[in-house]
Amino acid sequence: MKSIVITLAGALLAASALNAQESAKKPGTAVGLGRTDAVSTQEMNLRAYIELLRTDVKKAKSQVMGDVMEFSAADAAKFWPIYKEFETELNGIGDQIVVLIKDYAANYRNMTGDAADRLANKLMDIEQQRLDLKKKYYGRIKEAMDPITAARFLQVENQLEKLCDLQIAAELPVMP
Repeated sequence: MKSIVITLAGALLAASALNAQESAKKPGTAVGLGRTDAVSTQEMNLRAYIELLRTDVKKAKSQVMGDVMEFSAADAAKFWPIYKEFETELNGIGDQIVVLIKDYAANYRNMTGDAADRLANKLMDIEQQRLDLKKKYYGRIKEAMDPITAARFLQVENQLEKLCDLQIAAELPVMP
């Protein structure tokens, strides 16, 4: 389990380093949060990078989840359809995080109290949505399988979520 989590963390950090390398290759072009001279090509690159990272993370998450859960064929047939629905709903929350990050970037240089309050409240709303979603799917997995399997799903999901959150937090500067 530890080696799988370390591998996932390494993949996330490698993707971050790749993004930094791409930024460094374009001298004179503004990158990062709060830059007003960013060009539309960078926006497209950011979108492509986010989608690539999400795809890679989703594959890695499924691999980690499968390795840790160690399902029999019968249990896998119960779990994976529920997990797929969970991931679909979680992607909607991920979309909100992307919008929040873009909003943060747009306001970074000229942060106002109103903008900071709006961003903080949206972040807490998103966190509540994630918690509610995990509660919902914990219940579904517990009902379809058993409480131990549901708790194990929750434990692994929380660990993976924290890794992804750490990756995002490492890329964002603290509010001025």
